[in-house]
Amino acid sequence: MNRQTISCAIVVFNEERNIDECLDTAKWMDEIIVVDAFSTDRTVEICKQFTDRISQRPWNGFGEQKNFAIYQATSDWVFILDADERISPELREEIESILGSNCLNGPVAYSVPRRNFYYGKWVKHAGCYPDRQLRLFRNGVGQLDDEEPHNKFIFEGPRADLTAPLDHFTERTINDHFRKFRNFTTLAAQERARSKQKVYWTDLIIRPLFTFYKYYIPRKGYRDGMHGFLVSGFASMYTFVKYAKLYEKFLPSSDSFQKNPPLK
Repeated sequence: MNRQTISCAIVVFNEERNIDECLDTAKWMDEIIVVDAFSTDRTVEICKQFTDRISQRPWNGFGEQKNFAIYQATSDWVFILDADERISPELREEIESILGSNCLNGPVAYSVPRRNFYYGKWVKHAGCYPDRQLRLFRNGVGQLDDEEPHNKFIFEGPRADLTAPLDHFTERTINDHFRKFRNFTTLAAQERARSKQKVYWTDLIIRPLFTFYKYYIPRKGYRDGMHGFLVSGFASMYTFVKYAKLYEKFLPSSDSFQKNPPLK
């Protein structure tokens, strides 16, 4: 029985710090498709060591960029990978078992548990694990929506959950939080503006405080020590900045929602 094929789809922008280790964990796949948003560092040069399937196009959102990468895939299955993620050996083995089974009546999409590493430590609480992400799917069954910055994969058919982890080195230093804040909070505010037309003082005070409480107490961030405290604190700050930008958006002369490239 022949093994089914698989494509890795990844979008990048100035990821020379991450991309080599990332693609090294995906080089076993049948093809690697890279869509680059005109990086100004060595990202494309490094990608060429792993694949010749490299396209460059302007950035117009995570959903549109990733869908473009997905549409380039020629394999039976597609796996979406981010530059700061790594496919663990256990996850590769689990995916290979699916490819080798050749079951045509089984699930068409699978979620994977994601281990989020902050400052070199796997944070197991504060809502950081299992942090399931739908990443593996049959080619052609669906696409990502336009909800930024965290898109959802829309598809029809049965789904299932894998057990082996995808490793996510999300923030290596405290400074990494701030490098992402500008773009991600702007995208989140844009998305929230679709359904909320006014910002109240409770949005700027109560919501951030409740976010910290939710991550630190019910989601047990305290069990990860200082790492859990910092993750909870930055989650609270993210909520505050999102609503502050939403408030600014409603000011008469605001131009705060101009598009920015994805900073990482």
